[in-house]
Amino acid sequence: MQLNAKIPAGPLEDKWDQHRFDMKLVNPANKRKYTVLVVGSGLAGASAAASLAELGYNVKCFCFQDSPRRAHSIAAQGGINAAKNYQNDGDSVRRLFYDTIKGGDYRAREANVYRLAQVSVNIIDQCVAQGVPFAREYGGVMANRSFGGAQVSRTFYARGQTGQQLLLGAYSALERQIGLKKVAMYSRCEMLDIVLVDGKARGIITRDLINGKIERHAGDAVVLATGGYGNVFYLSTNAKGCNVTASYRAYKRGAAFANPCFTQIHPTCIPVAGDHQSKLTLMSESLRNDGRIWVPKKAGDTRAAKDIPESERDYYLERKYPSFGNLSPRDISSRAAKEVCDEGRGVGPGGLGVYLDFADSIKRLGKNMIAERYGNLFEMYERITGENPYEVPMRIYPAVHYTMGGLWVDYNLMSNIEGLHVLGEANFSDHGANRLGASALMQGLADGYFILPYTIGNYIASAKLNPVTTDHPAFVETEREATNQINQLLQINGKRSVDDFHRELGKVMWDYCGMARNDAGLRTALERIPEIREEFWRDVRVPGSGQYFNQELEKAGRLADFLEFAELMCHDALMRTESCGGHFRTESQTEDGEAKRDDENFTFVAAWEYKGVGTKPTMHKEVLEFENVHLSTRSYK
Repeated sequence: MQLNAKIPAGPLEDKWDQHRFDMKLVNPANKRKYTVLVVGSGLAGASAAASLAELGYNVKCFCFQDSPRRAHSIAAQGGINAAKNYQNDGDSVRRLFYDTIKGGDYRAREANVYRLAQVSVNIIDQCVAQGVPFAREYGGVMANRSFGGAQVSRTFYARGQTGQQLLLGAYSALERQIGLKKVAMYSRCEMLDIVLVDGKARGIITRDLINGKIERHAGDAVVLATGGYGNVFYLSTNAKGCNVTASYRAYKRGAAFANPCFTQIHPTCIPVAGDHQSKLTLMSESLRNDGRIWVPKKAGDTRAAKDIPESERDYYLERKYPSFGNLSPRDISSRAAKEVCDEGRGVGPGGLGVYLDFADSIKRLGKNMIAERYGNLFEMYERITGENPYEVPMRIYPAVHYTMGGLWVDYNLMSNIEGLHVLGEANFSDHGANRLGASALMQGLADGYFILPYTIGNYIASAKLNPVTTDHPAFVETEREATNQINQLLQINGKRSVDDFHRELGKVMWDYCGMARNDAGLRTALERIPEIREEFWRDVRVPGSGQYFNQELEKAGRLADFLEFAELMCHDALMRTESCGGHFRTESQTEDGEAKRDDENFTFVAAWEYKGVGTKPTMHKEVLEFENVHLSTRSYK
């Protein structure tokens, strides 16, 4: 397997501009001759599909929801970063680049991150033109707020609904192209596999989730924008439908999977309430602008928050990280919360919680101002917990949220499989070992609106694309394999439900590959996962048939992939014996419990090659070169 990042030569600031000029173009009249398959219709997928159709390509767009508006992108609440420097507080493209590289603990590719920072300023203009209702100051200029890992205010927001509003903007652009017949939209349709012809991605196999029909779709290029794999842990802030299937099945066809162990634990989640909870709810990181995080100084203190005086409260983030305080990066804030809870100072049932307190901000700014900024988030919290956060502090605890790993892509966002492009959270490219808050929306829209439309044209203009139809033997064989797996799942007729197996897998992953990992725990997970997988294929119960709407069948297919993918995650985590970002190896920490990187041995991207179920994959390295930032110990103190 060859990994060529295709990073352009020249100064960092000029790479993208020069590369755009050097890329080959497709004549406007010729674009009508080509078809692009876009799998996923969240921010990355919808923006890509709309942009490609606007350019003249024929686009087929697929989503498993009933509408692109249901994509998990709507769950991003707090904001989107851009280096506009509206606050005149010292922000710049270079500072956003530096913050992102540092926030990712120096495990991201410089060229991609700098391009992301450059493109960020265009995203805001694009979204304003689409009518996205960003918050504005009294004088009419767009408002900004702060997010973790930055000392400037660069986050644009629409109350606590930023992802939803941005998705509506992309959705309106997509619907326009659907109306013009340039995009064919396939809702309630799941990708089962990717089809390779002569080593190039030329199509996909899908299943209609309503009637069960298996279909073949051919195209000249395939774009995966299918999100992350956080639901391998069962309990996460992801929507229940989020899964790894599209990415993992591309991996099984030869696409390299990069840094799968880099998963992000978000510090601001509503704590687990019971053993049979099916998912977790995120409270936006934006709340940390005005909320102060604390626990009692004394272990085992069960008094109500209002009864604990200031002198007996530990505002531990402000104490440990005075430069960033409550806006410390997510990985650091999450580990700090776990640490105080492990000391017996956690709050709420089971002691797995810390307070997020708005009393000082309400006193300083007034309840109306806080409601204007976060009203819908406060309402959501009260509906779930029955507690009014205007009157008592919120209780929060870390939870699985985002995945920085994903399919390996080069500078052009193309995987090592020719023609297979990967966008947004589905690729590994921009966030390193930890993503800063408000950067997910930035990357998804940057990839879809401003990067892929250039790079996919370069691919189409450069590649020799012979006509391919769905009668090609590769389509027939790939469909047969996908159909066989569905039939196999339906014929097991065991005794345990899909959710029962998923919950068991999730506990193993959280215990041994969660917020903290170590050699012994990861080896235990690598023993347990194959046992769970074997029992799944022997004793899972999938009622009904594949000829109609069958959610248990959907879940079973996705869990089958998680049961294989979980091993890949653990192999990656076991190999990387350093601590960096969201990957914390207990054997690699400083005297005061901070992550301890090993730049001499691990300054690389780990890209894994599939070798078969139950067989250890082969690792390939893309060495990371840092020419514009100095590798240093990350400090937020």
